[in-house]
This record gives sequence, structure tokens and C-alpha cells, in this order.
Amino acid sequence: MTDKRLEPGDVQAIFKPPHALTHSGGLLYHDRLPRRGTAMRYVRYRHRAKPQRARKLNKERFNYRTGILGSPAEVDAAQWNALLARQAQPTPFLRHEFLAALDATRCATADAGWAPQFVTLTDTRTGQLAAAAPVYLKGHSYGEYVFDWAWADAYKRNGLEYYPKLLCAVPFTPVQGTRLLAADETARRHLAATLVAFAEQADVSSLHVLFPTAEDAAMLTDLGMMQREGVQFHWLNDGYRDFDDFLSTLEQKKRKNIRAERRKVRDAGVTHRRIRGEDIRDEHWRFFSRCYRQTYREHFSSPYLNLDFFRTIGATMPENLMLVIAEYEGKPIASSLVVYQRDADGSGGTLYGRYWGALEHLPCLHFETAYYQPLEFCIEEKLAVFEGGAQGEHKMARGFMPTVTRSAHWLAHPAFADAVANFLQSEANQIHAYVHELNERNPFRS
Repeated sequence: MTDKRLEPGDVQAIFKPPHALTHSGGLLYHDRLPRRGTAMRYVRYRHRAKPQRARKLNKERFNYRTGILGSPAEVDAAQWNALLARQAQPTPFLRHEFLAALDATRCATADAGWAPQFVTLTDTRTGQLAAAAPVYLKGHSYGEYVFDWAWADAYKRNGLEYYPKLLCAVPFTPVQGTRLLAADETARRHLAATLVAFAEQADVSSLHVLFPTAEDAAMLTDLGMMQREGVQFHWLNDGYRDFDDFLSTLEQKKRKNIRAERRKVRDAGVTHRRIRGEDIRDEHWRFFSRCYRQTYREHFSSPYLNLDFFRTIGATMPENLMLVIAEYEGKPIASSLVVYQRDADGSGGTLYGRYWGALEHLPCLHFETAYYQPLEFCIEEKLAVFEGGAQGEHKMARGFMPTVTRSAHWLAHPAFADAVANFLQSEANQIHAYVHELNERNPFRS
């Protein structure tokens, strides 16, 4: 092989701007992988990028003890949850119970390509947790919902290893929220710098922080990470009295279509039950798990979660869960699981549509079970936001509007980092144009 150091210009062709941002079934994606550039040959080498701000912060003296923990079970649950409760945008998915369930039921462990490497900062003066982040050493890119497969492919084509990589995220959960849990801004800045320093010192290609808040993303960008944007669709509760009040705000065609979809389900003889967490029995979890697995089976893939996981969160955080079960002729045929959380002051809250499946398929059953029933629940319970999950431009016809999501990325290899930065700028321009175009054809009456 020729011993050649990659220069930034050598790999620009690998990350050509996407030919178009297209959508199919609501899924925003690049219509093809980046074109293959001229093959290059060189020996593997690793470069340690060291953002100046991260180095400076790490040289300052703080009263923190850093921990890299191999399991969420090693973190004090009460301290973790107390820290989470103080954040600007906490979500139920960052509760210790949720993360511990993923670990205990072996859904997110090293065997599954998710090796926990939770980063903690402990205040040496008080012994209390000052900052923490859910970090995993990843051997693949499954279950992330921020797609970097083309980056991994480009590394491979150039003789480099993309895996392992470090990932700060909630496994299998495309929900935006605080990622840098901290008691104060000083601890938050130090935690962010610690994540970058960890990536620099570890034998990894990169660090990725998925679905952080805008504030967390800005802090990570200030430390030298690259910001990426995506699109989801969220429904906002404008103080609606009931479902009909919500429908009255939509264009006539959209309103008519929704009523027709709901009528089809009713006329087919399907009824729905909403079962809150404390009332969910094991028979319900077993049925829901069958539905969940069926969804993956229909797409020729393997489910990320198992029955033990659902049973565990049902036992440890029932106040955040609700099952919607569809029944036909006295037997259950479909189900969806939603997760919700009220704001700390009790004035509102957010509902997250997470999982759905059906053993029998009837027209519009999915819309009623996974969207309209949870949406009615939001109105009744005065929850302010319904996040419908990843993908889904079709949700706009049902009152969901585009929302920009973020992620932050650091690559150790300088040439690839430059190429990705250029790619992300081009992608961001197309994302902004796409969101503008969507807002121009929103479903609400003018």
C-alpha cells in the first residue's frame, strides 16, 4: 500500500450533497448513497482532533470526580432522577428506570452492540451527582434514527474503521430532550468537555449526541462538534375543548377525511380501550408485545425490545404509560403504547407516540389506534404536545406540523470531519427549504 495521509480535498467527493431530499410514506431520506469517489489506497492512521475550548475547560480545576460506568445500575437512581427533574426539557425516557430496564432486559447491552459507558461527574465536596450523560460504545448504527450509514460506508471504502463509535442518546428513542444532565451551567460545560475528551482519548472514530435540546446542541457546537438537523412532526394543543373543536381548525378537506377515517373504524365494529399504566396487566403486555413483534416481522426485521422490557417499565414507571387496545368482535386485534409526562407545574405536558402493531389489518385502524385515540387523550388531559415519533409527513394531514430536531457530531479524522461539515451544510440548506415548503401547505384554515 502507498503510505498516504488523507488531505481534506481527497474525500470531499465522498460526501457530495444529496441529489434531492425526497419523502416516501412520510420518511425523509436521501434518495441514494453518496456516489463513490476514486478509490484511494493508504495505510490506516488515526488523528486526534482536540478542540481548543474542550482542552481549556479540562485544564481548569473543578471539584468533580469523573466516572465512566459500564451499567446504569452503577448510578444511584435517586440522584440521577433528581438531576433529571432539574433540567429544562426532561423526558420519561431519560428516567433511570427506563435506561435500567434497557440494560436489565439486555435490549441495550454490549451483546446487542450497545455497551454502556455512562459518564458521570460527582461533586467531591458533597458526594452528590453533579452531571451525567447516557453514553454507549456502539458497534453499529441501528436503533439511532439519525442516519450515518453513508459515513460508515465511506470510512470502509477508504480502509478506515468507523466502529466502534461513542453515542450519547437514549437507545431506540428519537425524542428530543436534555442530554447533558447537570446541576448548574458550570457542571454542564464541564460534562460537555468531558464527553469530547473521552472521545479523543478512546479508540473510537467519532462521538455523536442525538436529539439534544437546542441549548445542549449549541454548547456542544461551541466545543467543536458539528450540528446536524432533521425533521419530525408534532401536534400542538391550542386549548381545544374536544376533538371536534380541534377538527374545526383544519381545512374542510382534512376535516372531512379524518371524520371519514374514524367512521370506517367505527362502522367496522372496532372499539378502543385506553388502559393507564397502573391498570395494565400482564395479559395486556403479552398481547401488546405480540403486536409490536408483528410490526417488525412485516418489515422483515428484528424487534429491538422484548416482553421483559415492557413488563419492567410497566412495573417501575406505570405513571408514564398508557396502552390503547383495539378490539373486534370481543377480541383484541391491535395496540399502541404511548408514553406521557406532565410538566413539573402540572400546567401541561407531552405525550410521545412510541410503538404500534396489529394482528389483523382493517382500513384506517392504524390512524385511529396510534393517532386519534392518543390525540383525544391529549385534549382530555390538557397535554400540550403530542410527538408522533420519527418520520411521517402523512401526519401533517392530521394536524401535526414540522419541527426541527438536532444532533451533534465529532469525527477524529480531520479530512473526514471537513467533508462531513460540508455535507451537513448542504443538507441543512435543503432541510430548511423542505420545512419552509411544508409550512406553506399546512393543514389549518388561514
